[in-house]
Amino acid sequence: MIGAVLIGILALVVGGCVCVVWADRGGPRWTRAVAAATVGAGGLVRRYQKAQSRKSNNGSETLGGGDTGQAG
Repeated sequence: MIGAVLIGILALVVGGCVCVVWADRGGPRWTRAVAAATVGAGGLVRRYQKAQSRKSNNGSETLGGGDTGQAG
C-alpha cells in the first residue's frame, strides 16, 4: 500500500516536471497551469525545509556547543 502511494507521488512529480519543461517551450494552456502549480509546490517545500533547517540548527547550538568531533 505504501509503495503504491509512493509510486503515485513519484508519477505526479515527474508529470509536473514534464509540464514545466513543456510549458517553457510553449505548450498548451493547461501545461502552463500545471507548471505554475508545480513550481508553487516546490517553493512551499523549499520554505518548509528552510524552516526545519533553522529549527534544527537552533536546537544543536543550544545542546552541544562547538564540539567538532575531532580528537586532538
